[in-house]
Amino acid sequence: MKNSLVIALGLMFACLCFTSNVNAEHQGKVQILLLGDSTAEGSVPRRLRPNGPHLERMLEILLAAQGDLPACHVVNSSLSGEYIRRLFDSGRYDRDAAKLPGLDYIFIRYGLNDRARRENFSENFPKDFHELLARLRKDHPNALLIQMTVIPFSGEEASKEINDLVFDVAKKEKLEVFDIYPRYATELKKGPNMYNYRRYSLERVPKQYHELVQPFVFKGSVEVMANELDPVLGHLPGWYSDRHPNLAGYNVIADETAKYLGKILREKNAQ
Repeated sequence: MKNSLVIALGLMFACLCFTSNVNAEHQGKVQILLLGDSTAEGSVPRRLRPNGPHLERMLEILLAAQGDLPACHVVNSSLSGEYIRRLFDSGRYDRDAAKLPGLDYIFIRYGLNDRARRENFSENFPKDFHELLARLRKDHPNALLIQMTVIPFSGEEASKEINDLVFDVAKKEKLEVFDIYPRYATELKKGPNMYNYRRYSLERVPKQYHELVQPFVFKGSVEVMANELDPVLGHLPGWYSDRHPNLAGYNVIADETAKYLGKILREKNAQ
């Protein structure tokens, strides 16, 4: 009997400690969720950015740097290659997003992979988006849902097709759209390849340059975050074809997001 009581008290103490640790991560901070594809994931491989903060951490830093905002905690539940239907069908929504505690703001950016992989895109993408918004409202009734446009990735025509549907969904849902496309497009005018990293098959690199690229090789691909190899290899066909953001590109996203959310937080605090 005595041993049973000791065990029970020990389990109770462990549970209380665990609960305290979980709550401590969230109490007193604005909770922000990023939900989307690789352009929301901040999918720069960690081995290529040893000294740079990931997208969610950069957003926290930029929000704190404004000086007059409450402390924020950013959860990034985005995934490379994902589209809304796969988010549901894979079970990832239920596993990674549905039960997150205390969310205040949810940024949602989908469309690029939906357009490439979802059959009958123009009809099914809006349906999928409405379904996602309904689930988020049910699971996170106190969160402000923020739809985002896609960044320039697949060309102007494809981007417009996606973003027009995003705006149409938002209009029907009575939601505002965080239109990040113009800022990113403006940044690209400084140099069309400044904000994407280079990912190129090693087989396509002339053999006399293999020693040069060896530090950047990973699983048969040359992966370079910036422009250091452009003077030598920039003439190769398709060298700039991968449009995934590099660190600078993700920092554009973080900076514009921090400005957008900062305004919302100030307006809320002023009420």
